[in-house]
Amino acid sequence: MIDQDPVCETEVVRATDTIELLEEFAVVSKRVVTTGSLSVRTVTESFDEEVAADLSGTKAVVERVAIDRIVETIPQTRVEGNVTIVPVFEEVLVVERRIRLVEELHIRHETTSESVRLPVSVRRQRAVIERLPVGSPAITQPNEE
Repeated sequence: MIDQDPVCETEVVRATDTIELLEEFAVVSKRVVTTGSLSVRTVTESFDEEVAADLSGTKAVVERVAIDRIVETIPQTRVEGNVTIVPVFEEVLVVERRIRLVEELHIRHETTSESVRLPVSVRRQRAVIERLPVGSPAITQPNEE
């Protein structure tokens, strides 16, 4: 088989000839289409919830310790460990005056702790969204509190 060149037909274009061209334009347009509407409102709910807490405190325990002893000078208040000792005295008239230590107050500090559970009222808000059909006007409702 022998390859043959196809016959080429050539047209000559002159300088005065006009070649008309076609041009297409794409035009994009938009329009608003309502497909429905939404109603949004908030609802506040109140419910009781129990809360727990650990409470601690300090109480003073007073212990009276009888001494009933004559001393030369008035003793000062002192602290021994976690006990504060407050002397209580009186003057006794005899032929001579002496100081008798009547008692001491031993004040001990004790720390207490207890767990408590108390009901409290708390509020929570949630949004309610409802889809309305096409053509229904959106209804504005005030928020509930």
